[in-house]
Amino acid sequence: MRKTFALHPGRLGLSDLRRLAADDLRLVLAADSDGGIAAGRRLIDTVIEEGKTTYGVNTGFGSLSNTSIAKDDLAELQRRLVLSNAAGTGPPLPDAVVRLILCLKINTLAGGRSGVRRELVDALLALYNAKVVPLIPAKGSVGASGDLAPLAHLAVALIGEGDVRLEGETLTAREGLARTGLVPFRLAPKEGLAMVNGTQMSTALAVAGLFAVEAVFAATIVAGALSVEAALGQHMAFDPRIHQARGQRGQVDVAAALCTLLAGSDLRDVAAREGRLQDPYCLRCQPQVMGACLDHFRHGAEIIAREVNAATDNPLVFAEDGDILYGGNFHAEPVGLASDSIALALSEIGAMAERRVAMLTDANHSLLPPFLVRGGGLDSGFMVAQVTAAALASENKGLAFPATADSIPTTANHEDFVSMSARAAYRLEEMADNAAAIAAIELLAACQGLEFRRPARSSKPLEAAVAAVRERVPAYDTDRFFAPDLAAIKDLVRGGRFLDLVPASLRLTS
Repeated sequence: MRKTFALHPGRLGLSDLRRLAADDLRLVLAADSDGGIAAGRRLIDTVIEEGKTTYGVNTGFGSLSNTSIAKDDLAELQRRLVLSNAAGTGPPLPDAVVRLILCLKINTLAGGRSGVRRELVDALLALYNAKVVPLIPAKGSVGASGDLAPLAHLAVALIGEGDVRLEGETLTAREGLARTGLVPFRLAPKEGLAMVNGTQMSTALAVAGLFAVEAVFAATIVAGALSVEAALGQHMAFDPRIHQARGQRGQVDVAAALCTLLAGSDLRDVAAREGRLQDPYCLRCQPQVMGACLDHFRHGAEIIAREVNAATDNPLVFAEDGDILYGGNFHAEPVGLASDSIALALSEIGAMAERRVAMLTDANHSLLPPFLVRGGGLDSGFMVAQVTAAALASENKGLAFPATADSIPTTANHEDFVSMSARAAYRLEEMADNAAAIAAIELLAACQGLEFRRPARSSKPLEAAVAAVRERVPAYDTDRFFAPDLAAIKDLVRGGRFLDLVPASLRLTS
């Protein structure tokens, strides 16, 4: 029997979302959640009965908001809204991301600020629990007025239009609903607008990006420590007194993590005898660079965690005051700027890891054989692996350009300044995948470098990291097909294999 996760609207944490993404859980509303939904809906029903002009309930949308809609057409208004807004394009979002979107939409609607019926929330829960995944194109949102087109594709699947995926098979929405015993939902006044308004797509993509970043960051911390060992780097650079003298939190935490990873290594004394007086920045300045990146990741995670529970519809219903207020919480600038900040830091950690790969393969700096092979000439070793790392680092630098720096007016200039949050968050997955490959190349290179330091042993946690790599990829005696080795260790990185080797203080979503 599937375990159940009780959702308390407005109290959903990043760790909850990670659990929901990882485990097969049935989602239900907590028993005390219905009051806010019912109160919000009563206020919407009241304004309909009184004929009070209310945006999105009995008016047109966007620049057509001054057009009044007859009472008999209010439900049809909502159906036509979601159909016309479902204008996305591009590849479909991954199923895991769509399920995150669905979970976030349930969370915000169940808070009662959108004025929807409990029936709509229950229909979305049924869709989630039946694992019917609406086919949502990745492109078409500018992040204001919410993620209109993508969220409309979610809504049209609910009403039996468009396509869905079920157990990996693409079906029409009607067929997918029928196979799971569900029926197309009929939207009531305000409910179509509540479905398409909001930042849930941008936020879900940012959450998925954070999950990926967290795993890559841990791997680059471990890989950086292994590179210190392989290149006979000086541990002194991580002395806590240096970092406390500056006082930057991320820097202090990364230095402490590196000290913990390196503690007890035989190679410390070898480095003191045979290493450099001062190491290249890619080794010595890891706390300063990686710590600054950690600070950006943490800041972004804090903003995204708040957005997970945000009411981002318009208008918003405050039943306790009898008010329906028009505003702009659908504007996803917080998510866009947070994602841009994460992207910039993600580019940096990959760029620094690539520099360590370059250093390890350069005999003039690494104190190791050229390209990490004994038979240089006949064997090329890690020569082109470093080229791949360089290509990926360069690609990430281009992808890191801030999406929020752009704005294009839409809807006849009524929505005249937009966030581009969807693009800001969407590229995090691609960037994390690139950075994971760079981290995998560094892990392979550092482990290979350590082969030349034997019989000296590194620390217990770093030898555990070496063992994890060696379970998948043996040491290089001669050249061999490199791509499968890279893919194997990249899978370890993406799978979070190195998370347990770094302190909990470096986690972003716990």
